[in-house]
Amino acid sequence: MESINKLFSLQGKTALVTGGSYGIGFAIAKALSKAGAVIAFNCRSKAHLQQALSDYKKEGITAHGYLCDVTDEAAVRAMVAEITETLGPIDILVNNAGIIKRIPMCEMSTEDFRQVIDIDLVGPFIMAKAVLPGMIHQGHGKIINICSMMSELGRETVSAYAAAKGGLKMLTRNICAEFGSANIQCNGIGPGYIATPQTAPLRQRQADGSRHPFDQFIVSKTPAGRWGTTADLEGPAIFLASAASDFVNGHILYVDGGILAYIGKQP
Repeated sequence: MESINKLFSLQGKTALVTGGSYGIGFAIAKALSKAGAVIAFNCRSKAHLQQALSDYKKEGITAHGYLCDVTDEAAVRAMVAEITETLGPIDILVNNAGIIKRIPMCEMSTEDFRQVIDIDLVGPFIMAKAVLPGMIHQGHGKIINICSMMSELGRETVSAYAAAKGGLKMLTRNICAEFGSANIQCNGIGPGYIATPQTAPLRQRQADGSRHPFDQFIVSKTPAGRWGTTADLEGPAIFLASAASDFVNGHILYVDGGILAYIGKQP
């Protein structure tokens, strides 16, 4: 048992989680911390940064927060240099920062489309580019890209998001192809529909006690029969960040309760 625990241990590792101030990023950072990693995270808002530091403290985690926009290459390089100098070399990068804009394609401005691509796809490229030289130098590294079921599927109103996440899936595979020989593993996690405060209105019971229509839709499409929770992402994140996944590379691990495997019930 001790050897198995060691296999999944992140003791002595430094992990940088982008967008780690709340939601999925916060949950993954907490999990990596529980496994022994020192946590660094970034966000774009000073208010969110201060709130996140307080939230981490409540969880008993000493996290190190940085104000940084993942699309600003100079700022990213400066952040990575500061983390490396103060906390040590970055062993684990989790590219979690992202946005979604639900706008029908023909109504979506090119500016909005580009903003989603810039944050959700160009941002992970900039982040990976910044940490890879250090990982190559130390002879190991783990990059985890937070992809999506929209890396595989399309849906109305999410053309930019699906394009970005599909691109992130292929960036994941290409980093594997280019840097696998340097003992760097780059994999993705594709969350399904996760119950968060942001999705709470979609799960509220209606006045007559019935499920919200979107809640009904998701549960009917999920073999597990429920929404996912942020806790469902903890084990996969620890696995992909640890030595347990040293021969897993270029893979997208979908944590979706089986949605992608299921055509759905006949009406």
